[in-house]
Parts: sequence; C-alpha cells; structure tokens
Amino acid sequence: MNILNQRNFSAGPGALPSAVLEQVQQAIQALPETGVSILGMSHRSDWFMGLIHEAEMRLRTLLAIPQNYHVMFLQGGSSLQFSMIAMAYLKGTGKTAAYMQTGYWSAKAPVEAALEGDVHVAWSGEAEGYQSLPSWGQLQIDPQAAYLHYVSNETVEGLEFTDHPKGLGVPIICDMSSNLLSRPIDVSAFDLIYAHAQKNLGPAGVTVVIVKDAFLDMARNDLPSMLNYHTQLKAQSVYNTPCVFSIYVLNLVVQWLLEDVGSLKAMGELNAQKAAVVYQALNLFPEHFRIHAKLPFRSQMNVAFRLQSPEKEREFLAHAALEGFTGLEGHRSLGGLRISLYNAIELVAASELAGFLKQEAER
Repeated sequence: MNILNQRNFSAGPGALPSAVLEQVQQAIQALPETGVSILGMSHRSDWFMGLIHEAEMRLRTLLAIPQNYHVMFLQGGSSLQFSMIAMAYLKGTGKTAAYMQTGYWSAKAPVEAALEGDVHVAWSGEAEGYQSLPSWGQLQIDPQAAYLHYVSNETVEGLEFTDHPKGLGVPIICDMSSNLLSRPIDVSAFDLIYAHAQKNLGPAGVTVVIVKDAFLDMARNDLPSMLNYHTQLKAQSVYNTPCVFSIYVLNLVVQWLLEDVGSLKAMGELNAQKAAVVYQALNLFPEHFRIHAKLPFRSQMNVAFRLQSPEKEREFLAHAALEGFTGLEGHRSLGGLRISLYNAIELVAASELAGFLKQEAER
C-alpha cells in the first residue's frame, strides 16, 4: 500500500484506491489486453467501445440503475453541466428553474442558468454562512417549475444531504460529484444525476450523467452538438474524442467497489466509520477545533474546520506535512482546514489522522 497516497486527504482530485493505482501503473506501460499503453489507445477502437459498455454495465449494477435511465460519459465537469442543463430544460420554455443555494459550489449553478432563462432560489443558506441544510418542506417551488437543481454534498463547507427529495412535484436534478458511489442511493428519485469524477469515481476528465428516458425526451434538440444530450447519447458518448484514460480508471474503480468492497452498502458503512473517527477526535477538543457545519448536516465526505487563528492553522499544516498528511488546506473561499474522506481513504488512514488531531490539540 502506498502510504503517501493513503494519507492524501485532498478535496479533489482525491486519492485513488491502491489496487486501482497498481493496475493503472501497468496500463500506462501496456494494457494486458492489447499490449498498447492506455494513453495511446484509440477511442474508435473496438476495445474502447467495449470499455464504455463495460463501465456502463458495472455502474448500472452497482447503483441499481433502472432500465428506463440512460448513462453517458461526458466532459467539462459540473461547470459545463450547469450550462447544458439550463440550455436543454430552461431556455425558451417560459418557465422558471428552482435552485437550492447551500454552499459555495451550488451557488455557481444558478448564475450560469440565469444566462438561459428565469431562475428562482428556492432556499439559500448564504445569510448564515452555509452551516446547515433545509428540509424539503422548507423549499419554495413553483409547481410549474422546469426543474429543481441541488448539490447533494458541499465540499467547501462540509454539508451533506442524507435523504432524497420527495413530494415536490417537479423534475429533480442533482449534482452528486463529491458523494456519488459513497453510499447507496435511489436513482429513481431523480430525473437527472451528474458527477464529475475526481472525488470517488476516478481522475478528472470524465463526467457521468444518468438521465431518465422520459426526461431526456423533454430536452431541446436544437443545441450545438457538444451541448446536446440527444447527440451525445446517439454517439454513445463518443461524439468527439473522449478522455479514454479517465473512463478506463473509472471502470477500474467501479470494479473495485463491486469485487473488493462488495457493494455500496458496505462502502457506505465504511465511510460512516471513517467520518465518525475523525469527528470524534475533533469533538474531543471543542476549544481547539471549530467544525464549520452544524449537526446533523455534517458531511461524511468533507470535514471543514478552523483553529483559533490563521497562524495556528499554518502551524498545523506544517506539522501535518512532517507526518506525511497532505491535502488538508481549506478552500480559498472559506479558509481554515478540510479533511476529505473519499472512498479510497482507508479506515486505518482516517484513524491515523484522528490520532494526529488529538496529538496536535494536546500539544
């Protein structure tokens, strides 16, 4: 096991499972199936079309994706989806799209959507500094809204929804970039799910889109080809040159979850244990560590916290580096410190970091 990789608590790109890294190392030299480096494999080859199919089938198995949903592997991350969604489902409809503003990341989405049509912020946590999340009954949504968009896990502030929207009466779109595959979900509760890969799915470069057939039928078909869901689906995610390497690694990650971890239920239980170990260490020293998110909204994926001063935080990071812990800096918009506990981080690494937290507080 690569100790430095396991002690990489970066919010993104996040660590990859050690078993996957070993396979990737070999594939960069030569794929066992082809003898050619993964970095030189053609996206037009039969091998790659088989890879696309295999990755989709494994995702369908792992997430129990219903047959009336399509899966696509696109590019551009969530930032491009912010625009694609509004262009496909808001532009020219005369309707309003509802957005939840629960943190730094989700606040970006309505800005892009407003370029295409009318936007309504159904709930905002900005006034309180994004420390909590609403219940679904608190949302103010027009029953004729084009859709409701929200982010399931805010990486900057460390906030995470633990349940799915229900009884809202409008199409539900969710950015699950930082917690998709971290625990079981009910795909049927959503009309469109998307996630860029550099958290739990693999390295940066690929964006997974899972969309209900009936909702895809509602998308505009008179958009530029690269921004058109219909075109991308018809081309089987290969309308232009896709990121072959990222899709290859994503497939390995999903295989690891299926064969090594066993299921998303098992992964979710492990992630809960890791988060509990870290939060317990922080809670032991409330005079030293101040967790940003309020209970019960704290994320299992990202733990944002502060020390008494920026000087103390710089000292903490310096000590962490000496101990081999990396990626603990907070986001520039919030400052402070942040621990990201994505799937590849093992329980032993989380426990070692918890021990370091206690050591630092006592010191």
